[in-house]
Amino acid sequence: MTDHENAQHAAHSMDFITQFLLSVPFLIGMLLYLLAFLFSKQKNRPWPKYRTALWMTGSVLCLITVAGPMASAAHQNFTIHMLGHLLLGMLGPLLMALAAPVTLLLQSLPTRYAKKVTIILRSPFFHFLSNPVVPAVLNIGGLWVLYTTGLYSMMETVILVHVLVHLHVFLAGYFFAATLLYIDPIPYRSSYLYRSLVLITALAGHKILSKVIYAFPPEGVPRAEAETGGMLMYYGGDAVDIIIIIILCYQWYQSSGRKVDSRRSMPTYLSLITKSIIIFKFSFHLFYVYIYHSTVKQLI
Repeated sequence: MTDHENAQHAAHSMDFITQFLLSVPFLIGMLLYLLAFLFSKQKNRPWPKYRTALWMTGSVLCLITVAGPMASAAHQNFTIHMLGHLLLGMLGPLLMALAAPVTLLLQSLPTRYAKKVTIILRSPFFHFLSNPVVPAVLNIGGLWVLYTTGLYSMMETVILVHVLVHLHVFLAGYFFAATLLYIDPIPYRSSYLYRSLVLITALAGHKILSKVIYAFPPEGVPRAEAETGGMLMYYGGDAVDIIIIIILCYQWYQSSGRKVDSRRSMPTYLSLITKSIIIFKFSFHLFYVYIYHSTVKQLI
C-alpha cells in the first residue's frame, strides 16, 4: 500500500471508531427512555407522548451529527462541522431537556430507588452544577477554547480528543438548557432574573465568538468555510436562542400567578412572545455592543 492509501485507511478507521463510540451513548439513552416510559405505563402513571417524541427527536439529531455521512463530511468541511455544533450542542440537548428525563426516571423507579436518585441530585456536585453560570462557562468557554486554540486541529487527528470534545459539547449544552428552564426537578433553583442575565451574557459570548471565527479562522480552516460557518453559528444560534427565550419568559409570566383569559389566549401569548423577544434582544445587543467594542476591536 502507498503512503496515501495508508493515510486513507487510518482516517477511515479513526472515523469508524469515533462514530461508534459517540453513537452508543445516544442509542442507550433512547432505549432507557423507552424502557422508563413502559415501566411508568405499567405503574398506571401515564407519560406525555410529546415528551417521548422530544427525546427521540433530540437523540436522532445528535446521532446524525456524530455518526453517518454528516459526521464524515464534518471532518472535511467546517461549515458542516458548524451545523453539527448547532445540532449536537444546542438544538438536540434543548429538545432532550424539554423531554424531562429525570422526572420520567423518578416516576418509573420503585420508591426506594427514586429516593436514592433524589439524594444524588441533592449532592454538592449537582448543587454546583445547577448554578446556570457553571454550564454557561463550560458551554461558551469550551467553544472559545476549541476554536481559538490548536484544540480544533488536534480534535481532527486524535481519537480520544475527538470523542471527549463532542461529549463535552453535548453535555455542556444539555446542562445549560436544563439549568435555565427547570423542566426537571432541581433542588437548588436560581431566580428568573439571574437566569435571564446568564442567558444574555451567554448569547453575547456565543455571537462574539462567531464573529471571531469569521475574522480569524481556526487553524487549518479555509477562510471561505470559516466565514460561512461563522454566519451559520451566528444566525442558526439565534433560532435556538429564541426558543429558550420564549420558554423562559413564559415560565416567568406563569410564576407571577397571572391567568390568561381563554377567549383571548392567542393574542395574549403572541403579545407575550413578541415582548419577550424584544426585551431580550435589546438587552443582549446593549451588552454585546459594549463587549464587542471593548475586546474584539482590539484584536483587529
